[in-house]
Amino acid sequence: MSLFAALLLTVMLVPGAAAAALSHSSSPPTAAVPAAVLSQDDAAKSTAPPQDEAAQSIRGSIRGPDRQPISGLTITVTQDGTEVGSGTTDDKGQWEVPLPEPGTYSASIDPAQLPEGVVPRTEDGAQIDGVVVRPGAQQGVIFQLAAGAGGEDGAAAPPAAGGTSFARQFIQLTVEGIKFGAIIAITAVGLSLVFGTTRLINFAHGEYVTFGAIMAFFLSVTPLNLPVWLAGILAMILTALLAGGVELTVWRPMRRKSAGLIQQFIVAIGLALVVRHILLVLFGSRRRQYDEYNLQQSMDLGLFRITPRDLIVTLIAFALMGLVAFMLERTRVGKAMRAVNDNQDLASASGINVERIIMIVWLLGGALAGLGGVLFGLTQAVYPDMGFQLLLLMFAAVILGGLGSAYGAMVGAIAIGLVSQLSTLWFPASLQNMWALLVMILVLLVRPQGFFGRRERVG
Repeated sequence: MSLFAALLLTVMLVPGAAAAALSHSSSPPTAAVPAAVLSQDDAAKSTAPPQDEAAQSIRGSIRGPDRQPISGLTITVTQDGTEVGSGTTDDKGQWEVPLPEPGTYSASIDPAQLPEGVVPRTEDGAQIDGVVVRPGAQQGVIFQLAAGAGGEDGAAAPPAAGGTSFARQFIQLTVEGIKFGAIIAITAVGLSLVFGTTRLINFAHGEYVTFGAIMAFFLSVTPLNLPVWLAGILAMILTALLAGGVELTVWRPMRRKSAGLIQQFIVAIGLALVVRHILLVLFGSRRRQYDEYNLQQSMDLGLFRITPRDLIVTLIAFALMGLVAFMLERTRVGKAMRAVNDNQDLASASGINVERIIMIVWLLGGALAGLGGVLFGLTQAVYPDMGFQLLLLMFAAVILGGLGSAYGAMVGAIAIGLVSQLSTLWFPASLQNMWALLVMILVLLVRPQGFFGRRERVG
């Protein structure tokens, strides 16, 4: 735990404090005004409060069907038909409208301001009603956009007759699903290897993903200002050291004292909560993005469009999966990992240093989780709950592929990514994870051991 505390204080606290001091010095102080003397109109016209203060607002990020941010789009917020405030998207597609008080609001956009060929996905998608904002909350709102032709009034037009439009959307979402599944696979391989060697369900694995993404963020901003690729490599090393330190100080002593798997699982949950809240305190609750590779023009490859960043992320993920497969099949360490996975006692009797192999597995799993967090942060955003939100999909990939099988985790992750993205063709995007988990349940009803799992006798 002392290694973990020193790691956090050295890498996160110093750059974070420097960045906070820089931001405070660059922004002038605002005078405190009693809320009682502000009318609703005055509050709507006042400057947005600092993000760290407990002031409520509605915010979001608007991107087109090609995942590119849309700037200059006006979002209007109303309450009971009265306009409360408005905001405009910046170069990153982000916007925020401060609110005078908690309550229920409506947010709307003008379809005529959308770029050519971009329309709301549904007929009434330009306005979102019933947005409940609680005290001190920054409520997110998502406008779902799709590719299509708009009329003169900016309203969404139905898809063209025939299957061309549907086919292009299907191919585009397939590419998105492969990219998303490859990122899940990178993070899930370590989770599967750890379970195979120790039989531990590491509930804190998602926090390793977040830790890697946040480490790369702090290393790539002032005062270090490292390139993202270099910050990502260092984040891999730091996350591997974190995982190895926890193995050395927590899991190994528990195994030596013959602690049960249930006890270790409870400790993993507690460790996940501790790490998550430490990261929340040091990083904050805001979603942030890396400065590099943020705004890119999509490349039109005929059947689909993809940004150079997403293409490189996908290729890196598949290259790493290939390296892991090569390591497991062709190297002595990989063969020892598979031997410990199959039978730990027999591997120990054969002369394999089981504790050394377990440490290598933790280091490898932590490095892959940290890199997966960096890749996910590049394609989406960096925020304290990102690993926890991916954790359920990682578990689904591991279970679908077969518990303890690294190859199964890879295949299961690709399947989860494809199902979650392709489901948005027919259902709302907010339900995409639900359909992925439903497919996992259906597959397990037919094949309980997963794709690459082995049948085992019960009792």
